[in-house]
Amino acid sequence: MFRGHAEAKIDVKGRLKVPSVFLRPLQEQYGPDIFTTSLHGDCAWIYPLRLWEKHEREVAELAPLGVRRKYEDRVSYFGQQSRLDAQGRLIVPGRLREWAGIDGEVVVFGKPDRLEVWNLKRKESEFQSDPFTEEDEDELARALASLHENRSGQG
Repeated sequence: MFRGHAEAKIDVKGRLKVPSVFLRPLQEQYGPDIFTTSLHGDCAWIYPLRLWEKHEREVAELAPLGVRRKYEDRVSYFGQQSRLDAQGRLIVPGRLREWAGIDGEVVVFGKPDRLEVWNLKRKESEFQSDPFTEEDEDELARALASLHENRSGQG
């Protein structure tokens, strides 16, 4: 599990140096093998290969064939398997860098099963144009309350 964020840079060769806050847990828990991809081309998803393979199995078992093929085509189009180098860098596929506008300054977000790399300016603009509202807070509170009710009713 990855948490928080860190600013980083993608160099002219398309390499991302994984921020140290994420690099250590990534290497210690999962090793150097990585799968980098995207579904929409708006950001890069960086999965430890082991977690990506688990995700692939789940999609293959659960998703209807038409949706699965559409999904697989997109993640393959943007995807590339790689390995962290000795400096903790990985190549972000060129097509994905172009679509997502991720070169130079980027922001890396920790997610439960992956890292996400976003264009820093685009993400800041999104936060300003689509703020987390009181309605969002209420919806989240309702969802959490429902979860707690369901858990307490099971025990």
